[in-house]
Amino acid sequence: GSEIQRREHPDPSHFVGEGKAQEIARLCEEQQANLVIFDDQLSPSQLRHLEEVIPVKIIDRTALILDIFAQRAMSREGKIQVELAQLKYMLPRLAGQGTALSRMGGGGGIGTRRGPGETKLETDRRHIRERISELEKEINTVQANRQVQRAPRKKNAVPLAALVGYTNSGKSTLFNALTDAGVLAEDRLFATLDPIVRKFTLPDEREILLADTVGFIQKLPHELVAAFRGTLEEARYADVLIHVADVSHPQLIEQCAAVNEVLSEIGIGDKPIIMVFNKIDRLPSGLLLERLKRDFPGSVAISAQTGAGLDEFKRVLNERGLPKRIAVDLLIPYKEAGIIAEIRDSSSSQVEQEEYLAEGIRVKALMEQPDLGRVRRFVTETRD
Repeated sequence: GSEIQRREHPDPSHFVGEGKAQEIARLCEEQQANLVIFDDQLSPSQLRHLEEVIPVKIIDRTALILDIFAQRAMSREGKIQVELAQLKYMLPRLAGQGTALSRMGGGGGIGTRRGPGETKLETDRRHIRERISELEKEINTVQANRQVQRAPRKKNAVPLAALVGYTNSGKSTLFNALTDAGVLAEDRLFATLDPIVRKFTLPDEREILLADTVGFIQKLPHELVAAFRGTLEEARYADVLIHVADVSHPQLIEQCAAVNEVLSEIGIGDKPIIMVFNKIDRLPSGLLLERLKRDFPGSVAISAQTGAGLDEFKRVLNERGLPKRIAVDLLIPYKEAGIIAEIRDSSSSQVEQEEYLAEGIRVKALMEQPDLGRVRRFVTETRD
């Protein structure tokens, strides 16, 4: 069952008020419930006071999300991030886990070796702090390694687009449709926790990297935002964000607002964004889409499942997500002919035509500014 209480402000002691807490306790007894979940974050003191009234296990929204994250994490980094978030969440709440934690003597718990006169609670806190310190060092090492892996990508100027959006909006399905990556795409919360990056080719034959990231959720706890900052690094380094939204969801606008809030919180709210309304195959009519296109100019409507609208999406990504390419004519001396191979090998430029003349090789090419700067001395004409 579920209970709703309308209050202007949460009760500082019991969150829902002591009377409501007693009512919940009676409901637990009547329905033989063994778990109560609060759809918000409880402070350590609120949790402690509720445990004194309600005789079953109590968890809040943050604890539930952390538990789901723990089940979904597959990579070493994902598991480290989840454990780190769990420990940071647990540390101030240890006193609310029952009287056993604060008794003197005995073993068990998080750690068993104690200093002279150290209580069980103090021992547990010390061990948690030590473990947090270890995990933070591991995370820093992982992030440093990722920076090294990212360096060749930056050197080669390969553009990066990152999929962001509310959990279960279809990001992974779109990722698979574009890259044939075969990543897990399930109809469940937080199916993707670990960042995945794959390459795919746009209509103008330019290559781009696409990153799939963890889904967001309303009232995403700050502990989770901080813990998964590393996972969201790909979004932070992206040239463009692709905001995927489930157009069939009744809380579409609220979900979009929640995503924008998290993007701002991690410092990337001002990046270029392409708005993509997914799951149009689930809409009974096109009236909602017409209104959304008016409210969100430049947005794209697709079905990642059926493929509808994907060509239009690629065209928009081609035009708005990547740096503009300039059409140029080059006259390259034969002794510098290796430059043509460099242009061909560049992911951001394209050789359209070559003509071998007495004075050199005439090349027609499409080039982005970084590549153009290296061959500017050979430019004979810039074309519209």
